Amino acid sequence: MLRESMQSEGKQVDVAGVTQGFDESVGIAHAAELVAFTEAIVRRDAKDTDAARAKLLAALGEAGLVDACAVVAAFHGFVRIADAIGIPHYATADSGDLAELREKAGINAFYRTREGDFAA
Repeated sequence: MLRESMQSEGKQVDVAGVTQGFDESVGIAHAAELVAFTEAIVRRDAKDTDAARAKLLAALGEAGLVDACAVVAAFHGFVRIADAIGIPHYATADSGDLAELREKAGINAFYRTREGDFAA
């Protein structure tokens, strides 16, 4: 979704940041704070989430923090809905560039990918 929204604005994003990290060089304001917040939530680390939330609040203000929380919640929901209705995680609408996208993002280096969770 990030890749598509950036392209719709005429911007490019290096999807390798998904596994290697994003910073301000990708053209996303407060990227480091957004990534730290998201990663803390995904790890379910309350202490890190509290610290990241405070930094994000300072960087984005209250309205920006609410927006960031809504996006994180939406992504969690998308995954749960897809899992619940049986949409395979290795499929996209047209599947045209999925293998290339996984390679660029560095996802193919993950253990589960090497073990065959993704279709070729």
